[in-house]
Amino acid sequence: MRKLAMAAALAVTVAACGGGMDASADPPATTTATTVATTAQAITTAVPTSTAPTSTAPTTAPPITTAAPAAFPVTVVHSTGLVTLEAAPRAIVSLSPTATEILFSIGADAQVMAVDSQSNYPETAPITDLSAFEPSVEAIAGFEPDLVVMSFDPGDIESGLTALGIPVIVQFAALSLEDAYSQIEQLGAATGNAGAAAALIADIRGTVDQLAQDYGGRQKPLTYYHELDNTFYSVTSATFIGELYSVVGLENVADPADAEGYGYPQLSPEFILEADPDLIFLADTKCCGQDATTLAARPGWDQLSAVRHGTVVALDDDVASRWGPRIVDFLEAIADAVARYEAVLTE
Repeated sequence: MRKLAMAAALAVTVAACGGGMDASADPPATTTATTVATTAQAITTAVPTSTAPTSTAPTTAPPITTAAPAAFPVTVVHSTGLVTLEAAPRAIVSLSPTATEILFSIGADAQVMAVDSQSNYPETAPITDLSAFEPSVEAIAGFEPDLVVMSFDPGDIESGLTALGIPVIVQFAALSLEDAYSQIEQLGAATGNAGAAAALIADIRGTVDQLAQDYGGRQKPLTYYHELDNTFYSVTSATFIGELYSVVGLENVADPADAEGYGYPQLSPEFILEADPDLIFLADTKCCGQDATTLAARPGWDQLSAVRHGTVVALDDDVASRWGPRIVDFLEAIADAVARYEAVLTE
């Protein structure tokens, strides 16, 4: 029950204080020649509203196999099973903001008929009032889709759509960069855009490698605090978000607070003040209206190193909570903050 509740919380970026992330992952399949790697797992990359987050158990998926980069039929393995697509889909409904961003980035935009109410990027996405939290089989089927992509299954939606002959891909949140790459690869295979998916992955990998080279390997790592909401939920290095910070060699102050290995501890103001992070990243600017000014107004927080050095970074909540093509934007925001901090130290 806890896992189901967390999956629901992860499904989309919530436009309210304490909101969390959208979700995606993978599991087994077979067909013929070309193998498309699809290791995928479940993750807890969300922030609950008032209760502590619950974790979704990881699952590892065998590779997808396709007959050729753009050949059909293609069998796709996803987090709840596998699905075979007889032809390239022409009417996709996406109930996952991350999947929507991926689909548009790999050239499948013309194939997307409708997206859920949280899929707010890109601006050209055909947004509807479809709910990613409580989708209705009837409402989805009304668009006459030939493929539905979901962040999670809130309860018999997949089976209901399957019974109507509508193929469904369920993708949970990525546990790692490799998981994110495999999900892009998966949607590329499913839509006949494998080449564009491979190019997108290569672009992200290139940015990751360059930033790791430029900023990794620091003798004394800079420390950071990533704020998920204004009740001080954070992430640890074991999460997907934490991995991105590790790319640029940052050390997470929240790690010691996660005795249970949960990944999403709720810190106390006293803990954060004691840790005195070099950099603070606010991923609650939209949901909770936080910025450098509101943070500095908290009792005692104006004395934090990050406040005094001007290295409190207001992130776009959506960019910081999705693992699609805008991973690059998130990483560059982190790298810019590191460069700014180092510039302050040399002044």
